[in-house]
Amino acid sequence: MPYYQYDNGREGNFFSRLMPGVPVVTRNILLINIIVFIATLLREDFMVRTFALFYPASDLFRPWQFVTHMFMHGGFWHIFFNMYTLWLFGSVLERALGSRKFLVYYFFAGLGAAALHTGVEYIQAQHYIATSAGSYAQLLMTPTLGASGAIYGLLLGYGMLYPDNVLTLIFPPISLKAKWFVLIFAGIELLTGVFGTMDGVAHFAHLGGMLFGWALMFWWRKSGRIWERDKWI
Repeated sequence: MPYYQYDNGREGNFFSRLMPGVPVVTRNILLINIIVFIATLLREDFMVRTFALFYPASDLFRPWQFVTHMFMHGGFWHIFFNMYTLWLFGSVLERALGSRKFLVYYFFAGLGAAALHTGVEYIQAQHYIATSAGSYAQLLMTPTLGASGAIYGLLLGYGMLYPDNVLTLIFPPISLKAKWFVLIFAGIELLTGVFGTMDGVAHFAHLGGMLFGWALMFWWRKSGRIWERDKWI
């Protein structure tokens, strides 16, 4: 009998056979993302207008978008790399933290990403209003979508729990300890966000996921709760 029972005894259900070895929360997040992506392919305008995240002053904004945008993606490669990273690092973190704590961590990082991104949008909006720039109308109509903020939180969490584990990129084929990868990714996102390179990428959402992920992991570690698998927080 395995030491951890992720499926509450339902080891023979369809989805566990579909994704063998993937813990239950990670598996369900993967499935929801895939289902939502298929729905977006079928009804893109409706899905984006309803479930992507819009700036709160926009007529298209709805409160639930802070959550639902984490399950939306803008194309095949967008969802592919996010889900690959979720499967790779999410499975490890869920086994380490337990399913409950992992669920809390994932959404805390994702919501933190949305919060920081919206805060940066507020600063941009005030600038546009003060300078009468036409970009304000564009900001109101620009959706934010993707699990990347939560995914960057997973990278940060992995780097904190396993800082000396060596990771190797596929391209370029570089091997470094996890802690250095995390610092490099954070630095890239900060620089590209500040200098406005790579338009169309929510760099501060990525940083928000890392920042809030670090804060929660730090609190768990400091309070001695990080390995209390039977609790939510």
